Amino acid sequence: MKIFYSDTHRKHQPPFEVFDGGKRVPYLENADRMECILTALQNTDWAELTPPTDFGLKPILAVHDKDYIAFLASCWTEWLILDPTVAESPEQHAFLPATFALRRKSSHVPSELLGKAGYYIMDLSACIVAGTYEAALGSANCALSATEFVAKNQSSAFALCRPPGHHAGKDYAAGYCFINNSSVAANWLSSKGRVAILDIDYHAGNGTQDIFYERDDVLTISIHSDPDFEYPHFIGYADETGAGAGLGFHRNFPLPKGTGDEGYLSALDEASNLIKSFAPKYLVVSAGMDTFDGDPLGTFKVTRDGFAEIGKRIAMLGLPTAIIMEGGYANAALGENIVTLLENFKS
Repeated sequence: MKIFYSDTHRKHQPPFEVFDGGKRVPYLENADRMECILTALQNTDWAELTPPTDFGLKPILAVHDKDYIAFLASCWTEWLILDPTVAESPEQHAFLPATFALRRKSSHVPSELLGKAGYYIMDLSACIVAGTYEAALGSANCALSATEFVAKNQSSAFALCRPPGHHAGKDYAAGYCFINNSSVAANWLSSKGRVAILDIDYHAGNGTQDIFYERDDVLTISIHSDPDFEYPHFIGYADETGAGAGLGFHRNFPLPKGTGDEGYLSALDEASNLIKSFAPKYLVVSAGMDTFDGDPLGTFKVTRDGFAEIGKRIAMLGLPTAIIMEGGYANAALGENIVTLLENFKS
């Protein structure tokens, strides 16, 4: 199985993030996650690691606002100019705003850097350091390379993406995500036929929902923890089903705390029936492993056997599938969990 991976993710290593209540903690979405997955993949006899192709900005700008991408590209350098003391110990700093925009249709994008940051960043986990933009581009190229392989070969491939992407909206970063890898991939594929995105991360794919909410050529489905009690809180509810041309082409499956294999697979079966009815040519899977029992950012109780069955049921859809890495923070189990899922797709 083709695995698209880039070492550029190592350039994105914020020294901290800020949890609810203002607690500063070590950054959970760290490079160790990739090491755990790589080790597990290298212990198989079917994983073929391949570097990504550089697709340039065109497929990214087809999904994301150009001014937002320009902000990601320049904000660290601009911050160094505004505060030269950061350059004395950059490894101890992460760029974050203190003021966040309450989005309204009449919102103006401020010209001042920290004002822009509050407009383009949703929360205090989307920390930016010197290498964040380069890492995000590399991650998007992994997703696009996997997608190109899937389209050419009518098979499956895995994009080992870091940073992840599904919380990034058209013009904002959120939840460790800067460029929405799955959305960039799905949009690229949509010129070749109808596409379905199935998000199996623990948290709602708010960015993906935002990007495709008014489109009918890409079906988006997210199975996740109920946002009434879990991040991202303000999006991901069952009554959000699309708008305009996209009405009926988005579905959320918010699940309660403690959901285990049985409850999760029941929701997956319903989601699978929606995909079959849509009859897409391609499938993109946003593969978060933070539904695992014991994940530090989750409350679900999905087991490794559950991941095997999840992979089996998705593979049974019989679609060329691009699998895009999202969350999962129980590092000791992360590699084996993703391998267990992927084994169902190897040729």
